[in-house]
Amino acid sequence: MGRLTHLDAAGAAHMVDVSAKASTKREAIAAGRIAMSADALAAIRDGALAKGDALAVARVAGIMAAKRTPDLIPLCHPIAISKVSIDLAIEADGIACTATVATTGPTGVEMEALTAVSAALLTLYDMAKAIDRGMRIEGIGLLAKSGGRSGDWRA
Repeated sequence: MGRLTHLDAAGAAHMVDVSAKASTKREAIAAGRIAMSADALAAIRDGALAKGDALAVARVAGIMAAKRTPDLIPLCHPIAISKVSIDLAIEADGIACTATVATTGPTGVEMEALTAVSAALLTLYDMAKAIDRGMRIEGIGLLAKSGGRSGDWRA
């Protein structure tokens, strides 16, 4: 098991010093899904929600969340994100979300990708909850990361 870098010798939380790390191209891909009723899915697919185009709003929410990750996750570094893409795919019983985030810098963008997926799916829940309060957000996780000292990783 790796060392917990966010804890100092006394066990106190701190933001890791990345100033000596090389600036490299980094990318992370995260995914998750929201399961919902056929009625909610049809309303989203057909653009029939009172709140508007849920897919468009969810994409923007995911992009905004990636950019605001250090405001939400206390020990994340503010970084210059060079790319965020949010892909939403309608499935038989829900909507799948995949976020791809990239940067060139001294630290990775895994948390930004995970935060983007979470916010996009939460936005879909918010926009369709009048139709289906039993929607379930499921399976959010990191699919892949590239760059940095630890190299490439795939789930």
